[in-house]
Amino acid sequence: MAPLTPRLVVPIDVKKQPWEQKVPLHNRWHPDIPPVADVTEGELFRVEMVDWSGGRVRDDNSADDMKSMDFTIAHYLSGPLRIVDSEGVPASPGDLLAVEICNLGPLPGDEWGYTAILERENGGGFLTDHFPSARKAIWYFEGIYAYSPQIPGVRFPGLTHPGVVGTAPSVELLNIWNEREKRLAETNQETLQLCEVLHQRPLAHLPNPENCLLGKIQEGTAEWHKIANEAARTIAGRENGGNCDIKNLSRGSKVYLPVFVEGGNLSTGDMHFSQGDGEISLCGAIEMSGFLELKCEIIRGGMKEYLTPVGPTPLHVNPIFEIGSVEPRFSEWLVFEGISVDESGKQHFLDASVSYKRAVLNAIEYLSRFGYSKEQVGSRVANC
Repeated sequence: MAPLTPRLVVPIDVKKQPWEQKVPLHNRWHPDIPPVADVTEGELFRVEMVDWSGGRVRDDNSADDMKSMDFTIAHYLSGPLRIVDSEGVPASPGDLLAVEICNLGPLPGDEWGYTAILERENGGGFLTDHFPSARKAIWYFEGIYAYSPQIPGVRFPGLTHPGVVGTAPSVELLNIWNEREKRLAETNQETLQLCEVLHQRPLAHLPNPENCLLGKIQEGTAEWHKIANEAARTIAGRENGGNCDIKNLSRGSKVYLPVFVEGGNLSTGDMHFSQGDGEISLCGAIEMSGFLELKCEIIRGGMKEYLTPVGPTPLHVNPIFEIGSVEPRFSEWLVFEGISVDESGKQHFLDASVSYKRAVLNAIEYLSRFGYSKEQVGSRVANC
């Protein structure tokens, strides 16, 4: 018997704002954000997603939307989804949730995305000392290929993947996150540098009720105020998975996520048409709206059996990512070396960040010899 069509559990209308969607979205992590649907173990289901900004970035030639972007919105996620077995028994704390990506892609009729360089005064990026001003490139999709009017002559195959996939934290785990990130945020930022450049962005994104979207919980209620002031931001990756940005997490991949609350409360979003190993310009992936078609398996007691805590509690674990076999096929590469010496000629001791920065700058300098500006090359290198 042929497999059934995936059941659509979270539909998206790209003409509507995130808070206007038929099934509520959310942009924070908290154990009390209620699930929007139940999904049965082994069921093939479809989740649609807005882009991380919820449509605030426009398909035009202006980078003003990126220059003034308010990052308290990040990331708009679809879910949470309560995962149950064939008997209706939900996943339990201590279980593992194996999430298989069966299919994925851009939303029909919305086949475009964008990369961007952020303004130095609004977050910056890895090369903000070289590229301090906001820039944006729009990419249009033709099947597996993408091309950009802002970077003419370039067309390449992407490897589509979700940037964010994770489960809800327990109260105990949420408290651990907030306490450790608060201690980091209290560090004297003026003493910290990355590759000899003063930090431009917050050291940690602490709970902030501004632009907080909590799914079914109505804004302005006492419950909303309590959760909004406790809920973790989605920008950092953590023990629950979250903002992992793994470029090969495409068709055929599996994510083994720890379960901290009943049902797991699975959420996903931040779809990427393509990305390199990291995001050089902070918005270096080709961001887009999209869909995932997934199947879940509950591994009872899997956290203890398969995940080893690295930290003071059994909650200090991390997911396992099993990468699928789909990848663009390239037969030739150029490799640009980076050494632990910065642009001023200063030697650093085994500084991987300085070395990586040098390698990226070497690639940009070389490719800019072929008729492209360094900003154009930077937008392309971010997806290699």
